[in-house]
Amino acid sequence: MTEADVPAVDALEKALFPADAWPTYMFYDELSQPDTRTYYVAVDALGTVIGYAGVMCIPPIADVQTLAVVPEREGQGIGTALLATLIDQARAFGARDVLLEVRADNPRAQRLYRWFGFEQIHIRPRYYRDGADALIMQLVLANWTGVPGQRAGATQATTEETQ
Repeated sequence: MTEADVPAVDALEKALFPADAWPTYMFYDELSQPDTRTYYVAVDALGTVIGYAGVMCIPPIADVQTLAVVPEREGQGIGTALLATLIDQARAFGARDVLLEVRADNPRAQRLYRWFGFEQIHIRPRYYRDGADALIMQLVLANWTGVPGQRAGATQATTEETQ
């Protein structure tokens, strides 16, 4: 992701997470910290942003900051590719574990994370603005062998990395 991607990402953020959308400035702030943060966009054949994701890593911990895919493209492997890319980046940064928060009322995202090997380690009650709980999940990178059913890194070719 580059600063040029922020307007499209920001529009998606506001559409996908109206109650919990990041303020626009947060994307710029995150991009200004490349020593500890990396963000990606997934684009379609026309160059339209259809997903985005970011990870913060301060070894030995990496934390998935955000991951989103436009609803009409869910189930097409875009989220899988983005998450695999974040995990590979966390490993490259020297992380031993990857953490993330997911809404307790988002079973689709929870299934993706569990499929990757994330395990729930905690609950943050009323974490989101609307009062929904957050599940804290962890992936121990020593156990990460790549996307289930694929070799490690195989999905990276489907995402566009623009740092």
